[in-house]
Amino acid sequence: MDFRVFVEPQNGASFADQLVIAQAAEDAGFNGFFRSDHFLTMDQRNGGLPGPTDSWVTLGAIATHTSRLRLGTLVSSATFRHPSLLAIQAAQVDAMSGGRVELGLGTGWFEAEHVAYGFPFPAKRFGPFQESLAIITGLWSTPVGETFSYEGEHYRLVDAPALPKPVQAHVPIIIGGNGATKTPSIAARYADEFNGFLASDEVVSERIERVNEAAAKAGRPAGAIRFSIAAATAVGSSDAEVARRAEAAGSTVDRLAAMGFSGSPQRVVDRVGHLLELGVTRIYFQILDMRDLDHVALIGEAVLPHFING
Repeated sequence: MDFRVFVEPQNGASFADQLVIAQAAEDAGFNGFFRSDHFLTMDQRNGGLPGPTDSWVTLGAIATHTSRLRLGTLVSSATFRHPSLLAIQAAQVDAMSGGRVELGLGTGWFEAEHVAYGFPFPAKRFGPFQESLAIITGLWSTPVGETFSYEGEHYRLVDAPALPKPVQAHVPIIIGGNGATKTPSIAARYADEFNGFLASDEVVSERIERVNEAAAKAGRPAGAIRFSIAAATAVGSSDAEVARRAEAAGSTVDRLAAMGFSGSPQRVVDRVGHLLELGVTRIYFQILDMRDLDHVALIGEAVLPHFING
């Protein structure tokens, strides 16, 4: 099992806040640090101050101050990330990190931030999303010295030098969603990882089955795509501590008990172990109060060792 910290900086966090929690995650034994890619807060309790930070600028800086963590987005939005620019950004951060980048990419869903900042928000977004994946992977896989061209409905590239290249021979791509056909088929073609939010056993199992079936039809070998879960987290050594962290996440203990990772460390260990039995092999603990470094340390001390060292 692989464990990562996942944060939502658009709700109110500076670069310094993100750097500190990333370093805390590395110290606590987590395998990765991932952040959302948004420009408008979903939590109005502090108005989103000090304002949004760009995900790839931030990850580049964090890359130079960490040594082991995998770094990436969960997920970047194809609606406001031109694929050519995103390919360059991710490749550069990969070089800055020494080959630790993973690219999460989605269709984009939060219309309000597009309206606020003037990003286009087309009614049909799967087309640009698919073309973005084709362009990014095409640019990265084009041999040095050759050029890459692309003619699609949404994008046109002519003799792009396809530079820079990532340090990694293959940058892992993360795709997620709940669609029954389109998303699994796209994941089958491009994804190394399929991510979803926590749901019932039936939903998680069905999600895994759909993607595996699509991957098999696409000729991918069994096990080519790993499955991950991301969920809001409130772990505590006491009921009061759990309640405080649930409130800080803008939720309740009962809600997180159903749709997140909450409760005592042992309860979270049991839940993670059950997800492992279902076929989930990576967990993103969504830490919504980034200043609560004790939360990160507790998970590192009381949850991770059951799977990493056991």
